[in-house]
Amino acid sequence: MAARRAVGTARRSGDHDAEAAAHEAVDRAKHALGERGPVWWGDGAPDLNRHMARATPYATWFADLG
Repeated sequence: MAARRAVGTARRSGDHDAEAAAHEAVDRAKHALGERGPVWWGDGAPDLNRHMARATPYATWFADLG
């Protein structure tokens, strides 16, 4: 959050160099938190959206819930 606040502070003061540095700090933080980086949908895993759980590899797990 400190980096996000620094973006606002720099923007309000009109300091373009400080704003760019703050944006870079936000980007580094987001990468460290796993919010940015390689996309998950390009990993080759099957897309199981719109499938019933019982018809997926999660069938046993799903059956054990009930």
